[in-house]
Amino acid sequence: MKETPQESKIIARMQAGVITLNGFLGSDTRHLHEIIAEDAKVLSALGTSQSEIADRMQYFSDASFESYDTPVFIEDNYEVETDVVRGKLPCPFSHAGLYRKTLTTLHNRANGISVRWTALSIHMIREHGFFEGIGSPFRLDPQKLYKALFT
Repeated sequence: MKETPQESKIIARMQAGVITLNGFLGSDTRHLHEIIAEDAKVLSALGTSQSEIADRMQYFSDASFESYDTPVFIEDNYEVETDVVRGKLPCPFSHAGLYRKTLTTLHNRANGISVRWTALSIHMIREHGFFEGIGSPFRLDPQKLYKALFT
């Protein structure tokens, strides 16, 4: 499939040093469409959607937003902390708006799985089905994320 000019711009914005220091693609050699399609297959096999994943992430981020450097305990099994730093980031897909620089860390005490995400991560999953490329520091493996959020 031939890349459109818009897709070329999106991929260029995802490179290291453009929006973030490490970029969004990591060492992944797959095309952006392949990354998104393969993650969508994982979600389908799990019987969930990108919206359900993003809603659950947002729930935990909101519940821990004012934790002020101390974790909060949610639903007995989840230890969650959200750190907020100064600044905002744009969406590499060119959506309007900026996303606060937040970092939510969730530890599922029932199964021992820990994951972390940003406000921009939630947006990219919800709106674009993009969990970032393999090797990206903020890559969220959909299966691991699902297990952390729902089991």
